[in-house]
Amino acid sequence: MKDLERGRQDTNSLRQSNKHPPAISRIYYAMWRGLAKEWPAIDEIWKATRKHESALELTKLLAKMDTTWANSLKVEDRPISLGKGSDSLEDDSNSTEGGASKGGDQTPDTPLLIAAREGIVEIFDEILDVHPQAIEHISKDEVTIVVAAICHRQREIFRRLKMMKGVMEHRLFSLIDKRGYTIMHHAADMKNYNGGTRAGPALQLQEELQWFERVRKIVPSHYVMHRNNAGKTADELFKEQHAELLEKAERWIKETSHSCSAIAILVATVVFTAAFTVPGGNDQKGHPVFLNSPFFLFFTIMDVVSLVSSLTYVVMFLSILTSPFKQENFLESLPRKLMIGFTLLFLSMTTTMLSFTATIFLLNHFEKKALTVTLINIAVLLPVSIFVLMQFPLYVALSSNIHSLFKKIMKKALRRTSIPRFFKASNHKTCTLRYDR
Repeated sequence: MKDLERGRQDTNSLRQSNKHPPAISRIYYAMWRGLAKEWPAIDEIWKATRKHESALELTKLLAKMDTTWANSLKVEDRPISLGKGSDSLEDDSNSTEGGASKGGDQTPDTPLLIAAREGIVEIFDEILDVHPQAIEHISKDEVTIVVAAICHRQREIFRRLKMMKGVMEHRLFSLIDKRGYTIMHHAADMKNYNGGTRAGPALQLQEELQWFERVRKIVPSHYVMHRNNAGKTADELFKEQHAELLEKAERWIKETSHSCSAIAILVATVVFTAAFTVPGGNDQKGHPVFLNSPFFLFFTIMDVVSLVSSLTYVVMFLSILTSPFKQENFLESLPRKLMIGFTLLFLSMTTTMLSFTATIFLLNHFEKKALTVTLINIAVLLPVSIFVLMQFPLYVALSSNIHSLFKKIMKKALRRTSIPRFFKASNHKTCTLRYDR
């Protein structure tokens, strides 16, 4: 009750302070209110913002009153199992996971577990700020906030847990539940998988592999060989759970490679033909008529770039089709090749349209050059823009592979330019010298 009264006093004082806001705040408020009256979309944003602010104030008030985290199950540390397990032990299908309670006789999840499971960072942060000891909460189903975040692939919650001081050494990251599951087993299980955030089965499988590897990095190395009650390691469970997704990813990447290769061959054929039928033809000596024109030089460069990129594109997708479609290859190798292939396809289409533009300017002499250039540029960029808009989500999802490749290249470059060992050793020795008179 005291907390509630304090919360009311705080809100009342806040309202009183807002009655006489500064001049800038009043102008800012009036401006947005005026825009909200004119445009319904801004009005919806305004209402959503106010609802969010009210929800945050209510969260701060209720977090102080919440004590559900105190009802925590005491779990003993279970030893690592390297055996085959026992089929007579509790079945996976009869147990709950990730904070999802089933059955009427079980207690509902606590607000902290729900926030970790759904990725509500505001509630998660507020409860842990008020009650730091709530991080040790374990439900009756032996679900912790770490397990809830990992099962439901909540990256932001997981990132915040890793950033907390002393949490990485906490037993919650090395806890083994009653089914023999470590947090790696929870990351491999797809019971709570909702399809991921990326488009296409291949990228969804890559996202799952990246999540699994991210969890593996924080688990003690000897936990990798641990087997659950069914006698499966986390790697074996991952392969079993993701077998269907692997088949879909292999089928999707093959179909994409076939269709894109056909487009690349078509572009290469058109560009190769254009290289031998130069615009304007040749003179009596066999030289192009527009040889000295800057547009002809631009046409030649764009034609060569388009031909090279389209043929390289075909080679890249042929290498994808001949690659082994194993799960580990979907982590970096295959998505990276797909990313490079799409980049080359985009480059070949763009340079083809630019060479077409140069041909139009060579063969025609326009009086109103400014208007003509604008119209031609719009016509040229239209098909390229449509292609970019259609493939933009896939391209953004694939761009993470270029980022990881760049990081690896930078690491190797820094290693080569690092200080030699003998120089470091000599510096260390000079620091330990003593001067005796």
